Amino acid sequence: MKKLILGGLILLMAVSVNAQSKKKKDKNAIKEMCGCFEVTFNFAETFNNSKDSLYKPSKKKIAKGLEWGQLVEDSKNKITIQHLLQVGNPAKPHIVKHWRQDWMYQNRDFYMFNGDNNWLYENKPKSKVRKQWTQKVYQVDDSPRYEGSGTWVHVDGKSYWENTTDAPLPRREYTKRSDYNVTERGNRHEITNYGWVHDQDNKKIIRKAGEKDVTLANEKGYNTYVKVPDVRCKAAKDWWKKNETKWQLVRNKWDEVFSRNQNLSLEAKVENKQLYKHLFSDKVTEEKEMNDIIESFVKK
Repeated sequence: MKKLILGGLILLMAVSVNAQSKKKKDKNAIKEMCGCFEVTFNFAETFNNSKDSLYKPSKKKIAKGLEWGQLVEDSKNKITIQHLLQVGNPAKPHIVKHWRQDWMYQNRDFYMFNGDNNWLYENKPKSKVRKQWTQKVYQVDDSPRYEGSGTWVHVDGKSYWENTTDAPLPRREYTKRSDYNVTERGNRHEITNYGWVHDQDNKKIIRKAGEKDVTLANEKGYNTYVKVPDVRCKAAKDWWKKNETKWQLVRNKWDEVFSRNQNLSLEAKVENKQLYKHLFSDKVTEEKEMNDIIESFVKK
């Protein structure tokens, strides 16, 4: 009997150690997306499903830049990375607060995009997210964008994570297109020997209440992040040191909004200005003012 008990304990310990080892590999892979990178964004429509003979696909999009991935939080079950674009004259670059990604272990609370600035709250059972990581992606003003859960895979020398989820139109599209209102994003994040790659297989979807989704077109995205010395992103690092307190307050307010655990709808503009234009103003520095601005965009 003692041998059986001892054997069972050893087995449980081995399973626990393996689980911790896997989680550590996951976290290390996620943190490989931090640092300074030369980024190339590539997007092209691949298949046209429109019945309109005059349909014009989006032009191919290729853009390059320097991007800093700032590690903001690294706790037991959460990793936060803030991305900053460094553009213009290298001697005196302009810094653009870009997207943010939160990675949460075995997260159960989701805000799923449903078109036209609406997100549906969903609480998933533990069994659906066991040992998975949720990637939550945010706009430049830290409002929600899209999120999805999946398992990090480490096999044959590769580390990657995959998920398919609905998202708003990217900036390169919504300023030019109004013939669809949802992007179904097939996301693959893979760590490579040169940095990492964001591989996408997307669908451009027309969604109307009470009707079946219509896929207007398909799109391929392939964004490469090539690691370069951190010193090249010094301007972005310095900008973050000066501004991180303000954006911590903004995240705090959004966390309070998300903690309400209910469907979320946001105004496109308030006082004829988008949210990021309000928050990016150098005149907006007080916590109460930031909170009031964000709350004014939340539809009651």
